[in-house]
Amino acid sequence: MIVKNEEKVLGRVLESAKKFADEIIIVDTGSTDKTKDIARKYTDKIYDFKWIDDFAAARNYSF
Repeated sequence: MIVKNEEKVLGRVLESAKKFADEIIIVDTGSTDKTKDIARKYTDKIYDFKWIDDFAAARNYSF
């Protein structure tokens, strides 16, 4: 999942996703809120990616 400043919804999304996903990978593109803190409750696979105005680049990095 590619995220940035999603603290308001990320917990709900990951709580739902964990029921179906074998693995949760978070690629954070520069959050300044508690997004990564929330993500850490669900996975230790959290990676930083500097946003370069290219969603495909962030997606490819996540693979």
